[in-house]
Amino acid sequence: MEQIKVIYEDNHVIVVQKPVNIPSQADKTGDIDMLFLIKKYIKEKYQKPGNVYLGLVHRLDRPVGGVIVFAKTSKAAARLSSQVREKQFQKTYLVIANGKMEKSKDTLEDYLLKNEKTNMSKVVESGTKNSKLAILDYEVIKYEPEIDLSVLKVNLHTGRHHQIRVQLASRNHSIYGDQKYGGRGHGKQIALWAYELKFYHPITNELLTFHSIPEYIGSWKILEGLEI
Repeated sequence: MEQIKVIYEDNHVIVVQKPVNIPSQADKTGDIDMLFLIKKYIKEKYQKPGNVYLGLVHRLDRPVGGVIVFAKTSKAAARLSSQVREKQFQKTYLVIANGKMEKSKDTLEDYLLKNEKTNMSKVVESGTKNSKLAILDYEVIKYEPEIDLSVLKVNLHTGRHHQIRVQLASRNHSIYGDQKYGGRGHGKQIALWAYELKFYHPITNELLTFHSIPEYIGSWKILEGLEI
């Protein structure tokens, strides 16, 4: 069973590093998920009897690792969920993308439509029924010409299904190792990592910032020597 790497914890929230390939919450596979693991951690650490409350505030896709926060009380869950809705919740990702980006910094805006049957999304025309506006900023922090890969910091303004993966792939900059959206590196782990999380503490209202950096192994060796 996975060991939980706790980044921060108090009576109201717990911030952890989610390992790759573990669901944020239970899904149809029946595999162990983060909610289960953290409840187990809390129950054992504090010797709590009965059920442990843990609120899911946001999710990371199953193959994506990095920083994620859960609420330890219903009040914290409600207040953090409100921050998500009001866009006070800031998420920044590290991405290794195919090719050289046209601009060193840019804002990407698209309308995305999710296909429930395939569990994939695609870029569609504005006004398409059931489509949702998706906005992100990116900044190139490294380009490696020998392997034609770019390292990006991506800041999400909206939290759409597979948003970063779809928006980059639609511009021929699919994420390395992304099997669903045509990324190079077939059979490799997708090079998408939840690097930074900012939110206001649900009780003290203090702005908190947390980071998680992937180990410099596999595709992420490209980060060695970088100021991130």
